[in-house]
Amino acid sequence: MRKEIITFFTLMCMVGNVIIAQQKNVLIICVDDLRPELNSFGANYVHSPNIDSLASVGRGFSRHYVNSPSCGPSRYAFLTGQYGLEYRGEYNQSLFKRAEATQDKSASIAASMPEWFRNNGYTTVSVGKVSHHPGGRGGENWDDENIPEMPNAWDKHLMPVAEWENPKGAMHGLSFGKVRTSTDRDVLETVDANDKSYPDGHIAEEGVRQLEELAKGDKPFFLAIGLIKPHLPFGVPKRYLDRYENADIPPALHPEKPEGITTWHGSGEFMSYNRWDKDPREDKDFALKLKKYYAACVSYADKHVGDIMKKLKETGADKNTIIVLWGDHGWHLGEHAIWGKHSLFEESLKSPLIIYDPSMGNKGQMTDAIVESVDVFPTLCEMTTLQIPDFAQGTSLKAIVENADAEGHDAVAFKSHATTIRTDQYRFVQHKSGDVELYDHRTPEGEQLNISKGNPEVVKQLKDKMLAKMGNKAFVFSNR
Repeated sequence: MRKEIITFFTLMCMVGNVIIAQQKNVLIICVDDLRPELNSFGANYVHSPNIDSLASVGRGFSRHYVNSPSCGPSRYAFLTGQYGLEYRGEYNQSLFKRAEATQDKSASIAASMPEWFRNNGYTTVSVGKVSHHPGGRGGENWDDENIPEMPNAWDKHLMPVAEWENPKGAMHGLSFGKVRTSTDRDVLETVDANDKSYPDGHIAEEGVRQLEELAKGDKPFFLAIGLIKPHLPFGVPKRYLDRYENADIPPALHPEKPEGITTWHGSGEFMSYNRWDKDPREDKDFALKLKKYYAACVSYADKHVGDIMKKLKETGADKNTIIVLWGDHGWHLGEHAIWGKHSLFEESLKSPLIIYDPSMGNKGQMTDAIVESVDVFPTLCEMTTLQIPDFAQGTSLKAIVENADAEGHDAVAFKSHATTIRTDQYRFVQHKSGDVELYDHRTPEGEQLNISKGNPEVVKQLKDKMLAKMGNKAFVFSNR
């Protein structure tokens, strides 16, 4: 009898191991500051063959919106499946503030997405800029092992710094180890050198190495690789820039500063760089040059996506791996007289999202369903047959992955002093001051003409929708 019991439990363990081994892997590729400036998303002058190839077999989301227009809070929402309104005044430190809260034994802090997968038998690894700090650590140079940005999330969280010496140096690094300083901060640069002349070449190389190792393991993996470009400064190997020498790049739509109270800003991050006394809001030639450098950085990132996809196929793990490509927010290239992100306009909040499942049907069909970044966590749970946690505030997109015509839902986003909701027709913004913005996307003026005064019923309806979606915190603004 004892032998039968032992045999039974041995068989149960073997079955359990087989189930774990058969669970789908997850590969996430995060691309910093990537607006939908891709050939497959309609920017036909952009050379992005590898991302386009992924879109041709996956589900591209043409109306994916992030939940905040800055790196830190946007990645918070993506990586936790929660809006993070309680940290709306912490700017890029929201994940670190959450990490501090986990040290309070009396606090109940929900698991992050990688932590949830780790707790469910996955090996979790991050490489590059996945959370706000590349490598996921704090401290003066962002390399302090004792200050994790996401506690309990990763079996490994890696950031190859090469000649840039530390993650902080690599984040805004130019070629061959040059680090941004208060006096040395050119907004653009090109060198006639290989991919490893900039940090992303090293990030992609390490990501490929980790992918190869994980594919040999006996557990499913959750691997996230974060590329830095096209984040400022626009530094890129010359061969990528050469592709745009004669490119026909369209001018910015609605380049004028909007009237009234909006979330417009003076492009402070961009303007803090050395621009050789040129202002792209006034200098069309300089604006065009910057757009070419941005596009070149996109092509540089695309090349690394191709390297990662190639390695995935070489390992054979492509047959059992869900792939997500996600841009952490958009980026203005002159629209509304802004260069950068940090606004609640469409250009800051819309970013590319592609989800691929090797077992999906209707491959390559783009969907125009409105979705948001908090949806990715529950989506990956459902697609890997894990339980969707009760605390997840997003909605699974599995139905849309299976059918591009399935319906989406309204998307919300916030800054410290304003909150917005995007519906199929409207964008509504509520400011801390009480001022509101209402834009009709079915009109040529779009987000240039605030029509809130003439549409009080629509304003009330969208306020109520925003409250229903985000709770009472939707209108609790930070004092910062």
